[in-house]
Amino acid sequence: MTPILTALRTVLLGLAFVAGLALPALAQLNADARAYYQDWLKTAARAEEVIDAKRASSAALETLRVELTTYRQNFLDARTGNGDRIITLEGQLSALGPAPGDGESEPEDIANLRASLEQQLNDLKVPRIVSEEAYSRADGLISEIDTIIRERRTRILLERGPSPVNPENWSGALRALNRSGSLLWNETANKLSSQATAERIRHELPVLLILLAIAALLILRGRSWARAAGNYLRRFGSSGRGVWSFVVSLLEVVLPFIGIICLTAAVELSGILGIRGTLLLDYVPGWALLILSFHWLGNQLFSSRIENDLVPVQEGRLNETRLMVDILAVILVLQDALRQLDVIESIPAEAHAVASFPLITAAALVLLRLHRIGVKQRQKQTSTTAEEDGAISVGANRLMTLVRRATYLLGFVSPVLAVLGYVNAAEALIYPAVSTLALLAALMVFQRFLGDVYGWLSGAGSAARDSLFSVLIGFVLVALAIPMLALIWGARIADLTELWSKFLEGFQIGDARISPTAFLSFAVVFAIGYTLTRLVQGSLRNSLLPKTKIDPGGQNAITAGLGYVGIFLSAVIAISTAGLNLSSLAIVAGALSVGIGFGLQTIVSNFVSGIILLIERPISKGDWIEVGGLMGYVRDISVRSTRIETFDRSDVIVPNSDLISGTVTNYTRGNTVGRVIVPVGVAYGTDPRKIEAILLDIAKAHPMVLLNPAPYVVFQGFGADSLDFEIRAILRDVNWVLSVKSDMNYEIARRFGEEGIEIPFAQRDIWIRNPEALASGTPEAAKQAPQPTAAPMKPDLGDMQDAGGEGDADK
Repeated sequence: MTPILTALRTVLLGLAFVAGLALPALAQLNADARAYYQDWLKTAARAEEVIDAKRASSAALETLRVELTTYRQNFLDARTGNGDRIITLEGQLSALGPAPGDGESEPEDIANLRASLEQQLNDLKVPRIVSEEAYSRADGLISEIDTIIRERRTRILLERGPSPVNPENWSGALRALNRSGSLLWNETANKLSSQATAERIRHELPVLLILLAIAALLILRGRSWARAAGNYLRRFGSSGRGVWSFVVSLLEVVLPFIGIICLTAAVELSGILGIRGTLLLDYVPGWALLILSFHWLGNQLFSSRIENDLVPVQEGRLNETRLMVDILAVILVLQDALRQLDVIESIPAEAHAVASFPLITAAALVLLRLHRIGVKQRQKQTSTTAEEDGAISVGANRLMTLVRRATYLLGFVSPVLAVLGYVNAAEALIYPAVSTLALLAALMVFQRFLGDVYGWLSGAGSAARDSLFSVLIGFVLVALAIPMLALIWGARIADLTELWSKFLEGFQIGDARISPTAFLSFAVVFAIGYTLTRLVQGSLRNSLLPKTKIDPGGQNAITAGLGYVGIFLSAVIAISTAGLNLSSLAIVAGALSVGIGFGLQTIVSNFVSGIILLIERPISKGDWIEVGGLMGYVRDISVRSTRIETFDRSDVIVPNSDLISGTVTNYTRGNTVGRVIVPVGVAYGTDPRKIEAILLDIAKAHPMVLLNPAPYVVFQGFGADSLDFEIRAILRDVNWVLSVKSDMNYEIARRFGEEGIEIPFAQRDIWIRNPEALASGTPEAAKQAPQPTAAPMKPDLGDMQDAGGEGDADK
């Protein structure tokens, strides 16, 4: 049976098994499902025998692992089967109430219904239990296989073999390599001299000529065609010159690579190679792509002068650096060719060690050379990097420097390990180090290209390379490169797929399973609910509520309350859609409430106070309030705090708990009517009734003053320097109180000036206890007499004895 038919049969049986799990019980499954389960039992038993014996090859274990992974995925999907139906049955049983105890009875109809529901529930849970058991068994077998393979690979890496510098191993290694080369050449020579090969070439000659012509054109003329295509693309915009240059560089790789594929196809179609040559020919396109990619990478790094700390280079040594990169590509190709030859021929360990050692040493020398080339350039950049680059760039450069130094260290250690006989460990260090350098350099090139594309589309030009978009693209590229780095350093594809499976499976919290699918469902549903809530809020705020008679504060409270309710309902619906049990979350919330009560009590207090403010509305948006010595207008009431704009246009954030627990003066609560008080003093001797009449005329004449109730004037009393009066009036809008007070003061000054009424300033009489000392006129008496104190223009009342009157001082 072909692999395709086998895979198809496995998939169909898996689907049949999942469908069969929806039946009442395992005994009632259809024939395909039972056959699938029997196949699983046989596979599991065979896997356990193989694992216990530990004699199967790693390739056979990998094949068995793939088969077990398919079973495990099917059982994982079946574990959640019939979930909705089970919930429905449990709800029906809950509606019937608890079962009667011993000695108690219930109506026959209810008893029969309860028994029927319990039987259905048990029948539906049987397939899930079976799937759970089978899943656990498959998962355990897969873990055991992974452990065996890892132990084998670790043992191979740490295994000590023949030393490549031991002359005793050279002769045997040369004979083995010479034998492999001779077999390959003899097979090819026999094929070339074969009549069947000549007949095949004559039969396929037209196709061969076409393939060879295409290969020759693309290999020889591909680069010039790529440049011509770039010149044509640049007509669409000069701002995209960096983009088109990158596209041209890719075409310079793609076109010759297609030519090599055509050449390889022509050689394979001709049949001139033997079995060994044909097997190696399959790897030729990959080797060619590796060399072309490294050559392209060297040109991108050292022709475009991308400044980096990964592979820095001195000025004037760009060509040498590109040559070193090309040599690394050739070394990687030769190493892979040796590995494939080892698979085909199974060459002896001493031959592999002797043949690998020159490649390991050459790679180490090239890495050392690259390090030496970049040392001086790195020292030159260090003094300016911290000043010119941001924190992210500095961190990235330090990481690149660390990678470069680690690579240099591995390049130094690998030949030493190979000399000691640990050739496998040396290969596992040096070649992944080279591949890591190449991968990180490619990430920098692609990040620069995507930044150029963004700059071209946005019009930002080269400045887009240092934008936030470029930084985010860098993070995304690094995240995508992590699996590739894991593969480079020896991770198996099965290891990555296993991690991905565990990630998709999620983790269990009580009866709920948190998985990426559940999280994505939660995020999508919550985002939709949140968006709808904001749309409804916007419609109410801008369209519906302004047409009602509700005051602005009430409109703001309705809009904010609707937002809180909408977000809460969105969260609840999203949690339910994700398959989480709200009762379990209630238990978790109850446990968290203890911590919230101690650690977040201030935040909770402000939150509750914000809800009270929105419901009771002691203050509203736009009110003029005074709280804690601050006075201003309420501009916004959120769930935690309230924003007040003072009269000097400063925003003050006041916690909501202060507005609930403290004393708040609201000058515009309910209406904007308020009182203004304007104090004024006049000189002693002025007629108080005349002052009263003038002040009443001034108050009644102002347009903001209400005549009902009418304004009035209060004669406050006899002050230290003046007769004190106050205008007390009710304003239509108390928000204009300062302006009204200023207008009245201007009018008072004008009218008092016209009437000749004096507004006195503070005056004091000075009493001298012994004026006779001053009358004697002797210097001694003058020294003994107390010196009078000169009165300032506005002296402090507490510093002098108040005479309580006007006039000049008595001397």
